[in-house]
Amino acid sequence: MILQINTNRPQALSGRDVTAILGPTNTGKTHLAIERMVAHHTGVIGLPLRLLAREVYARVAAKVGEANVALITGEEKITPPGARYSVCTVEAMPRETDAAFVAIDEVQLAADLERGHIFTDRILHLRGRQETLLLGAGTMRGILEKLLPGLSVITRPRMSVLTYAGSRKITRLPRRSAIVAFSSDEVYAIGELIRRQRGGVAVVLGALSPRTRNAQVALYQSGDVDYLVATDAIGMGLNLDVDHVAFAQNRKFDGFQYRDLNAAELGQIAGRAGRHLRDGTFGVTGQVDPFPDDLVQRIEAHQFEPAKVLQWRTANFDFASVDALKASLDTPPPVEGLTRALPAADARVLDYLSREDEVLKLAHGRERVALLWDACALPDYRKIAPAQHAELVSAVFSDLARLGHVDEDYMADQVQRASSTEGDIDALSQRIAQIRTWTFVSHRPGWLANPTHWQEKTREIEDSLSDALHERLTKRFVDRRTSVLMKRLRENAMPEAEVSPVGEVLVEGHHVGEMQGFRFTADRSAEGEDARAVKTAAQKALAVEFEARADRFAACANGDLALDSDGFVRWLGQPVATLVAGEEALKPRAVLLADEQLTGASRDKVAARVERFVSFQIESLLKPLIDLRDSESLSGMARGIAFQLAENFGLLNRRNVAEDVRALDQDARAALRRLGVRFGAYHIFVPALIKPAPAGLMTLLWALKNDAKDKPGFGDVVAALSAGRTSIVSEPSFERAFYGLAGYRNLGRRAVRVDILERLADLIRPALAWKPGTGSRPDGGYDGGAFVVTPAMMSILGATADDMEAILKGLGYRGEPKPAEEVAAHLKSLEDAAQTPAAPQAASTEATEVSADAGEAVSEASPEQEAEKPAEAVESAPVSSEAAVVEAPAADTEVASAGEAAPEEEPKPVLLWRQGRFDGPRKRQGQRPTGKGGERHGRPGGGREQRDGGAPHRGKPRVRDGDKHGAKHKGAPQRQREERPVRIDPDSPFAKLAALKEQLKK
Repeated sequence: MILQINTNRPQALSGRDVTAILGPTNTGKTHLAIERMVAHHTGVIGLPLRLLAREVYARVAAKVGEANVALITGEEKITPPGARYSVCTVEAMPRETDAAFVAIDEVQLAADLERGHIFTDRILHLRGRQETLLLGAGTMRGILEKLLPGLSVITRPRMSVLTYAGSRKITRLPRRSAIVAFSSDEVYAIGELIRRQRGGVAVVLGALSPRTRNAQVALYQSGDVDYLVATDAIGMGLNLDVDHVAFAQNRKFDGFQYRDLNAAELGQIAGRAGRHLRDGTFGVTGQVDPFPDDLVQRIEAHQFEPAKVLQWRTANFDFASVDALKASLDTPPPVEGLTRALPAADARVLDYLSREDEVLKLAHGRERVALLWDACALPDYRKIAPAQHAELVSAVFSDLARLGHVDEDYMADQVQRASSTEGDIDALSQRIAQIRTWTFVSHRPGWLANPTHWQEKTREIEDSLSDALHERLTKRFVDRRTSVLMKRLRENAMPEAEVSPVGEVLVEGHHVGEMQGFRFTADRSAEGEDARAVKTAAQKALAVEFEARADRFAACANGDLALDSDGFVRWLGQPVATLVAGEEALKPRAVLLADEQLTGASRDKVAARVERFVSFQIESLLKPLIDLRDSESLSGMARGIAFQLAENFGLLNRRNVAEDVRALDQDARAALRRLGVRFGAYHIFVPALIKPAPAGLMTLLWALKNDAKDKPGFGDVVAALSAGRTSIVSEPSFERAFYGLAGYRNLGRRAVRVDILERLADLIRPALAWKPGTGSRPDGGYDGGAFVVTPAMMSILGATADDMEAILKGLGYRGEPKPAEEVAAHLKSLEDAAQTPAAPQAASTEATEVSADAGEAVSEASPEQEAEKPAEAVESAPVSSEAAVVEAPAADTEVASAGEAAPEEEPKPVLLWRQGRFDGPRKRQGQRPTGKGGERHGRPGGGREQRDGGAPHRGKPRVRDGDKHGAKHKGAPQRQREERPVRIDPDSPFAKLAALKEQLKK
């Protein structure tokens, strides 16, 4: 067989008219080959990659016109009629040609274990009629001169200097760097890291389609991104503007095993740094050990171990039978310097199919065996298991053998499966690999009944998949916003900014953050260099926006501003300032929430507008409080009480100022009432300040003054207090004084609104004053000086029976437990007695006296105050004996076991309430007080005293009784106060009531 080769092709091992252009990367070898080819009338050039073939095709077409250039690869054929030049992948180069010029690029791949035998075959056998060029690394000189006697060798030096830069972290690599890794997972991980830190990367993988790789390379070349992450695919002729190459890995899987890259392979990749006359550097990342000094010197000097042998496989196949074909593949090389290649993918598929009976039945005769071998050459783009790929080849061969072409339905089904553009990067990469297989099939001569249709169809699908994959890669690994911003900043150009009505900030059309009032918040997804680019671009672009906003804010109406319960001043919902404590509670300070870019006059405008708004809010909502503080119509004790009310935000416990209240004359009381003050049974307060808005503002001012605003749960408590509820469950962690600011009083576990407590006093007062036989029994009345809790009392407070017990005890009432049966029987007897006729005149007179002396808390409620009573404060209804007894929770009854009666529990006692030692509604005039001045027993109004605004009782002089337990004063005589004239306010409701009584007497 060797003799046959030498006889048929004696020129195969000759180097006559062959020139080898050898040297490292960036020596202009490919450029020289293109110039030499177009200088001839016809020519063929073979390149190692389809991507590089596309690039060279474009360059040649630009020189001689597309009509004169053909592109021939396994998956793509552009063959204009009369084309004089052919640009091919090495695998697609013809075995023989009549072209005047032939060039083979990257001839050092002849030593590659997988593809080397194809390069070797073209090197040894393919020649141009006039000129043949072999382009490659200097390591090929010795072996080429040995195999091709008479070879002419030209070496070319590198046009730029390549130096070692050591180890650097990935995030600290300089701009225009390429990071090299050898697995898709590692490439993706590095891409994610750089995107977060530097804005984005372009990705170049061997598995990408040429269209996708071209798009990614264009992304890098345009400057939209400054980093490239790639496999060793960049080492083969990709012309990139790379200044630095960093190795993130130095091990790869070569198709057979994992191994370290040798020095020549490292040099080939590192040589991508620096283009033309611009120097380049190379190094490693923190994931790889620094290169040894001797390796660095060899790469910098481009001195590598020469290639000793080339991979070889016979080109003379024996198609007599499948076994003969397999035997021919084992033919030893004809000359020294060649080594028999390991079984390639096509040989492995043939070996697998040769064990299939169905295949052997079809593969009979030379033509069928040749057809089988042709089918075995179908590339495994999907990189799947050999058995799976062999099944695909078997299906194709079966159709070719039986039908003469691949079945159209089978082809359509396979193409349709690969057409979807949905999915992630890996899914799209798999579909591109799959469609490349059928693109290859469509270009095989005689394999399809309608090859043109399928060539167009598969090309269309591959292009759409490639575009989708490029979009996914860009979306995942490129932050367009940051890349655009950094590019504009490098150009020192003012970015175009726009602020939407909702505050979204767009720079160059990309979202960079939000403007909230006078603060810019960068997009939270920005990190590292991304965040710095966003902030820098935004600051440059928003310089004018701050001034414009300040002018609009200074001229805005009060309706555009709001003061939150958390102390923030908001402009159209956006915070512009926060309040902090000032020297006085009613004069807090405002701190602007603004970036440093708001300066000078613009900042002063904003600050002044905030101050005016805060002052307006306090002066309008707390006007009654300010009027009390600043009133000039008050004097003496009235002025003192007004001052205390102002200091305590409009609420005083009456028993704490009982003596001062008793010292007020009617004019002073009237003056205080005109200022909105109400004298209640338990409290002296300003009803207007209990409304939600003033109450919320007062709690905020108090919290600012007492550093309580940041306490956990502050906002929830303020919201509950400001909602105007009659009572709420109090928060133990908050100071009790805090609730008083909103007009509430802490009683047990609940805080009750003070005006509701006054309404409770209105219900309790007649019940306490009633005695059997004096008229109809009031709701809750039991006997002289005692009452029971009614549903009406619980309803207005929104409280349970347990809550009522704590509330009444807190108000100073004393609970006396009584058996439920006794209480029920007593109430029943009262009802029965009420059924008998009674003297109507006596009852009427007594009722009149009660209404006259019931207390100022009833008559002092203004119409506006009555309108503000909550819906749940229903009017009290007469309570039956059953209702009164139910005040105590019914005893629980447990279900007895079968056949046993459940034991009866005694009903819980009912509490009978009486006047205690603390607060309570004042009794009718004429009853004895419970303590000296009322102070000892906590009664807010003291002992018997003239009602505010009312006339003396029945014209008798006021008598101040001593202690109820006079014995404790050792029989000291009671002191009687002299009668003094009382000036009655004619506009007082009590004066009108007194006049009505006089008329009734007459």
